[in-house]
Amino acid sequence: MRAPYASDPARTRGREYGLEPETARGPRSAFQRDRDRIVHSIAFRRLRHKTQVFIAPDGDHYRVRLTHSLEVAQIGRVIARTLGLDEDLTEALCLAHDIGHPPFGHAGEDALEEAMAGFGGFDHNANCLRVLMRLESPYCGHEGLNLSWETLEGIAKHNGPIHEPNWALADLDAAFPLDLASHASLEAQVAAISDDIAYDNHDIDDGLRAGFLTLDDLLELPSIREQWRTIEQRFPGAPRERMQRELVRGQIGRMVNDVLAETQARLAQSGVHTVEEVRAAGHTLCRFSPAMAEEERTLKKFMYDRLYYHPEQLSAAERARHVVARLFEAYRVDPAALPEGWRDGLPDAEPARSRHIADFIAGMTDRYAADCYARLFGEEPEGLRNV
Repeated sequence: MRAPYASDPARTRGREYGLEPETARGPRSAFQRDRDRIVHSIAFRRLRHKTQVFIAPDGDHYRVRLTHSLEVAQIGRVIARTLGLDEDLTEALCLAHDIGHPPFGHAGEDALEEAMAGFGGFDHNANCLRVLMRLESPYCGHEGLNLSWETLEGIAKHNGPIHEPNWALADLDAAFPLDLASHASLEAQVAAISDDIAYDNHDIDDGLRAGFLTLDDLLELPSIREQWRTIEQRFPGAPRERMQRELVRGQIGRMVNDVLAETQARLAQSGVHTVEEVRAAGHTLCRFSPAMAEEERTLKKFMYDRLYYHPEQLSAAERARHVVARLFEAYRVDPAALPEGWRDGLPDAEPARSRHIADFIAGMTDRYAADCYARLFGEEPEGLRNV
């Protein structure tokens, strides 16, 4: 059953380059087509070789941007279905939310932001929209994937209204206005909190696997300690590794149930009945309860202290920043080093020239960036793999 405040694909605000016949390639809704275009895109496939937490991991079981995005989508679908929202729009937003990340995760983004300081800066969320609206262009009649307004709006504003858009987002908004100052749909809000739930808990799993976290570390957190005691009582004598995975599953379940209860209560209190009223509500409706929000903040701080800022992580991140910074400078000094297609389209003047180079680097996978570095400088970058 579709809730009255759910996004309706039959009432989409359209696409930048106009609506195509909905049955052109099968009987799919506008949001189903968006999801499918994202899944079939080259940019989405590249996520399998982009850093999530660990840079270029050797192990087959560590998460990368692609597996993370799939896990976010699974959580998002569950929440959307229970709230009566459009699952296809939610899934499209979950799958696309990390497409704008450059190689080497936040280390690569930091390097590009610094390199682009004089040319308008770099932001992975705005870059995600650039990829979807301009750079990923498989169609003969227009640039980009020509996604629906609701999908593009959700990507732009899934973390809330934007009052001071950067150059990339401002340019795209001028071409296809996305009402940046309002809140986004509930589907976009679900995608945002599903991202938090996924990486809060799956990063625990990967941190334990890598040995950067220990169970004793985690048991310092009261909520984790309480859950662990419950697991020990339910499964006495079970292998430790299975119990740790039970812990992660339980954490996800607790957070999902909390979001559902809190969001349903807020929807009832707010009295919203349409998606337009959701956008005009003036605050986020899909969120954690105050108690869970405080627990999640504590967990995030713990993860930064023990995992994300682990000395080995920081060392690898510094080397990754060095790789991206040197690539950017090398292509600026010698544009002939760019691949032919990118070289032919290089603008003559700044800031468009440097933005074009940043587009190229941001689309790289971790391993392609390392290969380009080796070709340009005659040596393999060292110290990038930290697990």
